[in-house]
Amino acid sequence: MMSTLKFAKNVKGDRVIWVVVILLSIFSLLAVYSSTGTLAYKKHHGNTEYYLFKHFMILAFGLALMYGTHLIRYTQYSWISRIGMVITIPLLILTLVSGTNLNEANRWLTVPIVNLTFQSSDVAKLFLIMYLARVLSKKQELVQDFRKGFLPVIIPVILVTILILPANFSTAAILFATCLVLMFIGRVSMKYMISLIILGIAALVIIFLLAVNFPNLFSRGTTWVARLDHFINKTEADVDATYQVDQAKIAIVQGGIIGKSPGKSTQRNFLPHPYSDFIFAIIIEEYGIVGGSFVLLLYLILFFRVIKIASRSQGNFGSLLSIGIGFSLVFQALINMAVAVNLFPVTGQTLPLVSMGGTSIWFTSISLGIILSVSRTTEIETEGGTEVEVLQEPKLISKPQIAPAI
Repeated sequence: MMSTLKFAKNVKGDRVIWVVVILLSIFSLLAVYSSTGTLAYKKHHGNTEYYLFKHFMILAFGLALMYGTHLIRYTQYSWISRIGMVITIPLLILTLVSGTNLNEANRWLTVPIVNLTFQSSDVAKLFLIMYLARVLSKKQELVQDFRKGFLPVIIPVILVTILILPANFSTAAILFATCLVLMFIGRVSMKYMISLIILGIAALVIIFLLAVNFPNLFSRGTTWVARLDHFINKTEADVDATYQVDQAKIAIVQGGIIGKSPGKSTQRNFLPHPYSDFIFAIIIEEYGIVGGSFVLLLYLILFFRVIKIASRSQGNFGSLLSIGIGFSLVFQALINMAVAVNLFPVTGQTLPLVSMGGTSIWFTSISLGIILSVSRTTEIETEGGTEVEVLQEPKLISKPQIAPAI
């Protein structure tokens, strides 16, 4: 008990975010334990506690990473992002060339000896957002200039998203949207933004036309076209193609208002990946619309707190860093929930901090730790502490256009 109180005293940063993370972790443990029963019987002779214990250890290590990350002064992430971008590009190329193949796509890299696998796109997302926040904060005086301000911002964005796209279209789209939000907040010229959006839409149309006419051009091209076609046309002829969505709908209908109660899900035995991609459907089945709405509310609270942190930060880098990471996490969560209730085509995006995973949870924890680092530094400055937000860069002319504090 004393150690817990001591730990609580040492925790800094936004307390609401800490509470949200703990509540999401509890939901994660309950939902993963319930949804992995069939998997346990298939792979571990019915030992249902195996995945519960494994997931608990992953979450615990994630919280430790989050705690350690939030103790680092967030201005240090400015120079770390430069190193990260040097690492990111070769990692993405290596993944495309010789990554571990899963579901007809090379998304994973395996670390030798320890045999630990991770998605290089998780690394790329975090480092690109950090790097973009750095560049935008440094080039506020030049951000309206195409050659000196816009090109240094957009080139790494296009390069990283192109390297992610062949194996993971939805992640590339989320990352590109996050970068657009950051550029808007960072005062990039609207004419450049509009031109970029038009070019992005044109690129999407061309990619899908190529995927339709040349199915072998992209490893996941056939899957992209099929998912979009079934979502738009609502075809029911191909039962296999809509099986995931149909089972998720059944789970949601059976959940009703208050749900079946924890551990009573039946669709976990029929729904593919009920512990990852469609875990929100299992949450609604067991906890009802009330439980699902509560999970949604937690993510919205997280985003509102991120906006508050960004608006209070004394420097542009802190504001852009926190809002970029926060938007990316919450946007991914909203897409996962939208897919589960059939408001969006199937994407394969997990629910951050809730879906079963390993390195994905750890990268999410590190991301939240960085946000808390911004909050912690702001608290110290507000209280008149000695830790001052100073970047070894030219002084910015003004803060980015962040929403007012809540």
